[in-house]
Amino acid sequence: MSLDNIIAQGVSRAVKELYGVDTPAEQIVPQATRKEFEGNLTIVIFPWVKAARKAPEAVANEIGAWLADNEPAVDRFNVVKGFLNIVIEPTFWCSVLEHIASDDHFGFKEATADSPLVMVEYSSPNTNKPLHLGHVRNNLLGFSLSQILKACGNKVVKTNIVNDRGIHICKSMLAWQKWGDGATPESTGKKGDHLIGDFYVMFDKHFRDEVKALVEKGMTEDEAKAASPLMAEAREMLVKWEQKDPEVRALWEKMNQWVYDGFDVTYKRLGVDFDKIYYESQTYLEGKSKVMEGLEKGIMYRKEDGSVWADLTDAGLDNKLLLRADGTSVYMTQDIGTAKLRFADYPIDKMIYVVGNEQNYHFQVLSLLLDRLGFKWGKDLVHFSYGMVELPEGKMKSREGTVVDADDLMEEMVSQAREVAMQLGKTDGLTPEEVDKIAETVGMGALKYFLLKVDPRKNMMFNPKESIDFNGNTGPFIQYTYARIRSVLRKAEGLGYVIGDYAAVKPNEKETALIQTLAEFPDTVQEAGRTYSPALIANYTYELVKQYNQFYHDYSILKEENAAVRSLRLALCRSVARTVKMAMGLLGIDVPERM
Repeated sequence: MSLDNIIAQGVSRAVKELYGVDTPAEQIVPQATRKEFEGNLTIVIFPWVKAARKAPEAVANEIGAWLADNEPAVDRFNVVKGFLNIVIEPTFWCSVLEHIASDDHFGFKEATADSPLVMVEYSSPNTNKPLHLGHVRNNLLGFSLSQILKACGNKVVKTNIVNDRGIHICKSMLAWQKWGDGATPESTGKKGDHLIGDFYVMFDKHFRDEVKALVEKGMTEDEAKAASPLMAEAREMLVKWEQKDPEVRALWEKMNQWVYDGFDVTYKRLGVDFDKIYYESQTYLEGKSKVMEGLEKGIMYRKEDGSVWADLTDAGLDNKLLLRADGTSVYMTQDIGTAKLRFADYPIDKMIYVVGNEQNYHFQVLSLLLDRLGFKWGKDLVHFSYGMVELPEGKMKSREGTVVDADDLMEEMVSQAREVAMQLGKTDGLTPEEVDKIAETVGMGALKYFLLKVDPRKNMMFNPKESIDFNGNTGPFIQYTYARIRSVLRKAEGLGYVIGDYAAVKPNEKETALIQTLAEFPDTVQEAGRTYSPALIANYTYELVKQYNQFYHDYSILKEENAAVRSLRLALCRSVARTVKMAMGLLGIDVPERM
């Protein structure tokens, strides 16, 4: 049982005995005492003031006195207005640490047969370009959220929906036909997604040149875009794709496979994966059939031009187009089709879409439509809406080829990590292979941590140089602390030290603080799952390693002569290291054993 539960149960018994009030321990939430006051845990007294018919200070003093007399974990207390600050009996912290140290999965809950099934969708790339920095944040948030929800005891299915059809795909295909000269990933030495992305940029360049020439002949820009022969060819190709033209479909399959092979390399290095991948080319027809079903039931309506709409004005939204007059589908229709397939594949209890905040309205509409179409989780679907990530140089544009490519970014991060680590002497005495491994671990850790430590709902500025710093709230700082602890534990083992009995030791202030922070890990994991915030895990981990470093600086571990005190400190080292590894794992970040 955790310390919070022990105190909550004590307070529950106290108010029952003192005032005859039944308050379940689950409703009593001790909080960490603010640093300016003496105490470890604080209880807010106000819920019992009315029943006690006394001033808040008097109620706090009575409950505090009862706990001091009846609960062995409580040493003493003090009262600040309506707040009861509790000081835990010093040796009791040792039993808390023993509880933590004895559980290799402390902080994590195992899923059971009755656990809810949560599906998390993330990545959602287009097959006309490689993944970029925005995709990196999306993938890291989605993967980390999946890990956190799993640690909270849920069953989790990670899914991806690939946008593999549409006019943007045809643009790359047409450019390859016109100017590709038979280029392949093998003949060019390029990853397939990069090769296709080049042709997408090439199409846009030729299209803009074409528009410019038409404008110079007297057309307006809108007229020129509408009259563009190149765009007309792309539209014609899309029609042929819809009609399953064998030649167009064969080219589409070939070029898409190049992209998928490229994506797989990026995903592997990024450390993310999926349990199931859906493709819009397979889901859009399902969506159309579901919309037609809604039309028959009167959930949707058809306009005179043949287009199909949903009237959502009764819910404060607008009328939403679902099928165009020519019968082609829109994104919303595809999402409905994907939902239909997913619901057939899995008994989903909750659906979470990891998509940027520019799609907030889209998901309001989707939630309402899915609910009206009979999907039980539709009304309660979660749009994990996150902010955009920008660079000091400004925003990115795919068509103009100005995006920060994910592969280039990862390579640059690893290169910088190697350079910084060597400058600081972190790689002295290591083999080239070990240096490469550490550079990869630190570079990727720096990238992931920097993107995940920020509240996901906020827009953020990514600064590569700032992220690779062995001091401050960064991935490398946490990784280095972990490696330092592992070094201490290896040396202890080499000296023949084992962790013996430390039950009678009275931990000092910094040891107590460390134990209390370790004890907060399970609640932090649960809160991160409840609020969908990997940032809570990141910043908890930073606070933990910051406290450890202060403790490490102030107190000897291996040179401590008192065996019981040394055992306590080694147990602390082991528990901190394990918690750091577990927490960073929730963020998808590896930690090095040596550094």
